[in-house]
Amino acid sequence: NESDTMAITLGLAVFKAVVVLGFLLFVGQRIMRPWFQWVAGRKSPELFTLNLLLFTLGLAFLTESAGLSLALGAFLAGMLISETEYRYQVEGDIKPFRDVLLGLFFVTIGMRLDLMQVMLNWGDVLLLVAAIVVGKGLLVGGLALVFGSPRPTAVRTALGLAQAGEFGFVLLAQAADLQLLGTSITQPVLAAMVLSMLIAPLLIHRMDALTRLIAGSEWAGRAKEVHDIAVKTFGKAQHVIVCGYGRSGQNLARLLEAEGITFIALDADLERIHAVAASGVSVVYGDASRREVLVAAGLSRAQAIVVTYSDLRSSMAILRHARELRPDLPVVVRTIDDTHIDALKAAGAAEVVSEVMEGSLMLASHALMLLGVPLSQVLKRIREVRETRYAMMRGFFRGASDADDELDQAAQPRLHTVLVTQGAVAAGHSLDELRLNELLVEVVAIRRQGIKGVDPQPDTRIQVGDVLMLRGAADGLAAAEFRVLQG
Repeated sequence: NESDTMAITLGLAVFKAVVVLGFLLFVGQRIMRPWFQWVAGRKSPELFTLNLLLFTLGLAFLTESAGLSLALGAFLAGMLISETEYRYQVEGDIKPFRDVLLGLFFVTIGMRLDLMQVMLNWGDVLLLVAAIVVGKGLLVGGLALVFGSPRPTAVRTALGLAQAGEFGFVLLAQAADLQLLGTSITQPVLAAMVLSMLIAPLLIHRMDALTRLIAGSEWAGRAKEVHDIAVKTFGKAQHVIVCGYGRSGQNLARLLEAEGITFIALDADLERIHAVAASGVSVVYGDASRREVLVAAGLSRAQAIVVTYSDLRSSMAILRHARELRPDLPVVVRTIDDTHIDALKAAGAAEVVSEVMEGSLMLASHALMLLGVPLSQVLKRIREVRETRYAMMRGFFRGASDADDELDQAAQPRLHTVLVTQGAVAAGHSLDELRLNELLVEVVAIRRQGIKGVDPQPDTRIQVGDVLMLRGAADGLAAAEFRVLQG
């Protein structure tokens, strides 16, 4: 019958869409990356832009051929490109087109709006606005709570994302073009979506007051949390505030206890707090990145702060609060690698301990001593590396085996060599004139006629045949190579 036929048709359409999208997402990335690398190797900006257009239109054509929309194909193309090291180059190339087309998009949306229809159905429009803001806000806030965000954070997220999105306009326009919805429905919905975007700045402006109103009990809970910390630290002075009581924090606590140094540990894992409670260790529940928690932990009386987890945002917040309240207080910060060492140092960290770098130093020290290097020389070398913030060990040549590394490969500094060929723009120019520092890339060495020069001066002029050893993130290195060869 007709209902069975409709169900089969919809099922086949959904199955086809899943297969097509899965194929494009799984296979597209594996094909696109080497293809873009080959195109970039041709050193032609025009070819690169044409290839970008070809890839976008090609995916749009494939999705439309599969019964999906052109817009979805273009969206997938953008998503796939954003996962490559060429995304900043692409963003710069398409910026003029993006600005024009984005303005044109909103102009067409405004031209579709029939103000007479809106005035005739103003009651329905207001109800739809309320439904969009409340419905989407509840959905976003609920998802934030499900994924473990505190109530104030969930409320703020909901208020910030409660308005209708741009993709909704695309869907509504598609439905109108296919005559699935009449003007009596599309016009009130369109007006409601526009109004929801207009009131979004008002919601964000009043976000703090609305958060206190909606999540008042959570603010009371925070007050109790701060009170418990203050009670635990009452009478303590010249103590160490240990932020995080995971494995590193517990090892640090054992050493502090062995030296007779008083400490208070802050941890946001309730399960761990309950497990430690019976042991008598001075550990309390609290988010160390919050100013009031640090104050309650006796920041004004503390001897030092040690951040034992590798959360950059939390570490920066702790450093900011410590700098404002106790500029003289030393803060030791742990980090996984050397990516953010300079940023943490600039934020006020007295010491930044990199797990990868310290592990490499220990490995190298044992190897050097086994090779007969005197202990005093090994200790001197390690001290020099630490004093220069691991400058000698920054960056690495990435291979295929690094793809599954747990580190954030996109931001991880790495090394990359560029051969200055005949006709390269950089030939005859100094390093200073290239302004590679704007791309957060530095030239660590130049190999010329088989001789390697480390830390070249800014006024060093580049010659054809030079091999530049660059250090930086993947995106910056791709842009730097393009600037060296093409300008």
